[in-house]
Amino acid sequence: METGAPAWSVRLAFELSGNDQSAQSVAGGLNEEQMNWQPAAGKWSVGQCLEHLCLTNDAYMKAIAEAIEGKPDSPVEQITPGWFSKWFIRSFIEPSPQSKKATTWSKIRPGARVDAGVLDRFLAGNRACRELVLRAREKNVNQIRFRNPFVPVIRFTVGTALEIIAGHERRHLLQAERVRDAAGFPG
Repeated sequence: METGAPAWSVRLAFELSGNDQSAQSVAGGLNEEQMNWQPAAGKWSVGQCLEHLCLTNDAYMKAIAEAIEGKPDSPVEQITPGWFSKWFIRSFIEPSPQSKKATTWSKIRPGARVDAGVLDRFLAGNRACRELVLRAREKNVNQIRFRNPFVPVIRFTVGTALEIIAGHERRHLLQAERVRDAAGFPG
């Protein structure tokens, strides 16, 4: 990102790059058995965590790209989520002891087995997300709204959705790290 870019776009680009590093640290070099190992029945593997992020990010990025298409330039320096968006991010997205566990919608639920290329797909998706941040940085991301791709009665701003992507990645990358650190993880 070059000088003069809105602060939110620089921050999110760095957060996404940090998430790339975390993903490479937790999943880099894993074979298919390790990528699919589950610490217990019904618990996700490292690969399933990454697959879930790929599916979720694809849906959000498509909706964001459509929402900003043709909108006038009117950049803002910071993302300012409303009260509902702040609550949603704090309660369901950001990793914390207060985060609520939610049922995953079927269209973003990973399959029983994930192919070992899921890390490459995740990294490619984050490159595409950084490109989307570049396109969105000239827009008023606090005013452009779109229907949530999973719960259409909820409308988020583009800024909120970009915050959700980065925070959701952190949450599930920490989950993947706990899987890799679990007793019994195949060496």
